[in-house]
Amino acid sequence: MRAIYPGSFDPVTYGHLDIIERTSKKVEHLIVAVLNNPSKKSVFSLEERIELLKGVTKEFPNVEIDFFSGLLTDYAIKRNCTTMIRGLRAVSDFEYEMQMALVNKKINTEIETLFMVSSSKYAYLSSSIVKEVAMFGGNISCFVPKVVEQALKNKFKGGI
Repeated sequence: MRAIYPGSFDPVTYGHLDIIERTSKKVEHLIVAVLNNPSKKSVFSLEERIELLKGVTKEFPNVEIDFFSGLLTDYAIKRNCTTMIRGLRAVSDFEYEMQMALVNKKINTEIETLFMVSSSKYAYLSSSIVKEVAMFGGNISCFVPKVVEQALKNKFKGGI
């Protein structure tokens, strides 16, 4: 089975890597697809997010890093893949993710969404929290790989 794990990954966290690692053990090929949404203000450019993901996933031979714009369902058709992976940290994630899964299914009846429950040690973790802590100079080493930590420090040099 081939699957797509879509997201903005701004930045990639240990929570994302947990889902990537666990999913890579269950599928033949996992495409980690970075959303290029020009209307969303990202800390990292699309190219930077792709490079960071490539660096932190190089140990997983069946994981490919790619990007997409527009509808996920269109990207899925282009990549000949109808299985989506979505991570759930808490019940609050479920309502939004369920809505997105149903919309995707309505657009393309072949699309199936599989939910991966986050490991409990990452259930609280989000990219937004990591960015906020980093912006104020806090220690983020327990949230992101070293390369991502350094990239965030470089982004927020000189404070906010």
